[in-house]
Amino acid sequence: MSLNAESTAFRSALEVIRAVEPRVADAIGAELADQRESLKLIASENYASPATLLAMGNWFSDKYAEGTVGRRFYAGCQNVDTVEALAAEHARELFGAAHAYVQPHSGIDANLVAFWAILADRVESPALKKAQVRQVNELTEADWFALRRELGNQRMLGMSLDAGGHLTHGFRPNISGKMFDQRSYGTDPATGLIDYDKVAEAAREFKPLILVAGYSAYPRKVNFRIMREIADSVGATFMVDMAHFAGLVAGKVFTGDFDPVPHAHIVTTTTHKSLRGPRGGMVLCGPELADQVDRGCPMVLGGPLPHVMAAKAVALAEARRPDFADYAQRIVDNAQALAEGLTGRGAKLVTGGTDNHLVLIDVTGYGLTGRQAEQALLDSGIVTNRNAVPQDPNGAWYTSGIRIGTPALTSRGLGTAEMDATAELIHTVLTQTTSGESKAKYVLDPALADKVSRQASELLTSFPLYPGVDLG
Repeated sequence: MSLNAESTAFRSALEVIRAVEPRVADAIGAELADQRESLKLIASENYASPATLLAMGNWFSDKYAEGTVGRRFYAGCQNVDTVEALAAEHARELFGAAHAYVQPHSGIDANLVAFWAILADRVESPALKKAQVRQVNELTEADWFALRRELGNQRMLGMSLDAGGHLTHGFRPNISGKMFDQRSYGTDPATGLIDYDKVAEAAREFKPLILVAGYSAYPRKVNFRIMREIADSVGATFMVDMAHFAGLVAGKVFTGDFDPVPHAHIVTTTTHKSLRGPRGGMVLCGPELADQVDRGCPMVLGGPLPHVMAAKAVALAEARRPDFADYAQRIVDNAQALAEGLTGRGAKLVTGGTDNHLVLIDVTGYGLTGRQAEQALLDSGIVTNRNAVPQDPNGAWYTSGIRIGTPALTSRGLGTAEMDATAELIHTVLTQTTSGESKAKYVLDPALADKVSRQASELLTSFPLYPGVDLG
């Protein structure tokens, strides 16, 4: 798409919106302005392409499409079939997966589809076979009661939240924690790294139905071959949530033991984050779980979002281009440069560095909580998020860490030199911020915050965001 075509498309769209609700049009324009002017370092955010964004705003939004390609509960879904099939095809080819399910609306939806596909395969199917019936509606009341009880009495082993795991991996505030009897594996207190022997020990003791790997704040690679061996040793289904690092898998930065797809029974991901697509989810699996996964709707999901599946197809097609591999490698190069810039200035990093797209700063060395550091950086034009560190003394709300990532700034074209400059800005703000009377309060000279904001904006001047979009 030419730059002029992009500008015309988005300006026209805003004019249509403004005619109905101008405040929404204004908010959309303001969001673009804010993103253009700030250093976006949230590890789970990125910038989707204009083609991906435009693919979401179309008539597919008007369609119900429960079911799967060729097997819908509504008529008139032939065009939905086309885009869903294309998205699944691109996903299979991109990741080398036997089966792809592209309907999940989010990462948690993808995980719920995976959990229930595993439960259906490991618990429900044997119960149906034992009762000599084909589906649950044919069970007697007594058999149905027994199956429901058994479905709710299964175990999951996943990475602890403070070690970098995710809320959806079985923790009580999330629905996954209400579904499973959950236990966590952590990291070595001295190194912050996964101790695979300890994971194996926990698996032998707990005997989970599902062993989950994947993270949202672990700055290192995971050896999925070893994790699969652990799962096999206790008869567990091995599931990997690669939502954060899917782009590094797609770009062939993570290969061999560090590519989850050849090793896991089932893999889930979001399609935004490092994959740089629309907000949504996806499940990859082998043929043995494909039928169960395809029952995600109505088992877990509501109606599919065909307009988002269209955008997924576009983004996955983009990720299959050769330049995406270069982008993925630059994400890691930039993250390592950012880590080196921070450690060289005295910052304390969890695990001492990074192998992937994210860096986790322990801000207690600056005398701050994560909440204080997050807000001080935001005041200074640097967008991050607070995050727990291993054995965090401040808990999950205030935290002791700041998580930063490079997918978004890499999309803008920033390189290792700009990462070092970014490290300097972060360090300047954190060293000049002091703790207030509570874990949320802090003191930062507004003049310094304004100066850093200007420096951040100047750093971005040579790397315009959506240069073809002029909203006037």
